[in-house]
Amino acid sequence: MEKKLVYTGKTKDVYALNNGNYLLKFKDDCTGKDGVFDPGENSVGLTIDGVGDVNLRMSIYFFEKINAAGIRTHYVSADLDNTTMEVLPAKVFGKGLEVICRYKAVGSFFRRYSDYCTEGQDLPAYVETTFKNDEKGDPLVTKDGLVDLGVMTAQQYDDLKDMTQKITKIVADDLKAKGLDMYDIKFEFGYDADGNVMLIDEIASGNMRVYKDGQYIDPMTLNGLFFA
Repeated sequence: MEKKLVYTGKTKDVYALNNGNYLLKFKDDCTGKDGVFDPGENSVGLTIDGVGDVNLRMSIYFFEKINAAGIRTHYVSADLDNTTMEVLPAKVFGKGLEVICRYKAVGSFFRRYSDYCTEGQDLPAYVETTFKNDEKGDPLVTKDGLVDLGVMTAQQYDDLKDMTQKITKIVADDLKAKGLDMYDIKFEFGYDADGNVMLIDEIASGNMRVYKDGQYIDPMTLNGLFFA
């Protein structure tokens, strides 16, 4: 099948296919700084041999589970030999929106709201949305903001929140079965030509904060534990 490069990303390249779908090519480049892996960084800091493969494997595993649960995603199929994933076309909300689901008060949530919570306290699958904008520090935006700014409809937000909580439970339950506790996870969503919300991008260890016996597990170690 013919493919045409349409976008070169930090950790993935995107190709247009002649069947109307897209092909994501997972790379071994990782975000980080000074040779140290950091999923929160905005630039490629190092190359880790095989990380593209393991990110694709985890994405396949969870996308297939989520699709089977009847939740809409962009996932079509994958080719591990070529580290590629075929996906449905989707538009992003605005210039890109990140959705975080939190089970524990840690990280930026605790820094913002420490007057009202203790670090690590339980949260009821708390959902927050941020605009993807490195220069502005990925600003938080509320449902009202998203609707009033014309980024999405109120129904799309409600669907996005419901899907986020259901998907997070699927991932967290799977990790729990392996003795791992997920504190929070980050997703990206888009929508199809009919406006239906769908999960896009990837589901990889670098997008989640996971602990084992109270100790933080870095993403590369998590990959090893997950596929052990």
